[in-house]
Amino acid sequence: MCSLYLCAKVFPGSPILMAPRKQKKAAEGINSRLALVIKSGKYVLGYRQTLKTLRSGKAKLVILANNTPPLRRSEIEYYAMLAKTGVHHYNGNNIELGTACGKYFRVCMMSITDQGDSDIIRTVPSIGGEQS
Repeated sequence: MCSLYLCAKVFPGSPILMAPRKQKKAAEGINSRLALVIKSGKYVLGYRQTLKTLRSGKAKLVILANNTPPLRRSEIEYYAMLAKTGVHHYNGNNIELGTACGKYFRVCMMSITDQGDSDIIRTVPSIGGEQS
């Protein structure tokens, strides 16, 4: 384990030094856009439904929780790459993603088929999420 100073010298862009305020603002931005999609757009929740939308080509954006199992994550990323669909890695676990969707259950992944009044599909890559 190294000191903060040494970590800053060895790993200049490490996430340890990222400002928590910026991460919090990015999370608030994606959460508000997600709430607008839930209210005015069309979406599906869950692995099987997301897979169906990717296979049929209806998915515009896929959002994955950060604790999605690696095999499932890579499978969804592969299907999204074939369908030329964006993938956003949500900066929170499946409980937090479910809460952001306004649900009282865990949501590991979701697929947005119609963004409604939201601009989530255009702005998600710039919020700080990883786009594949």
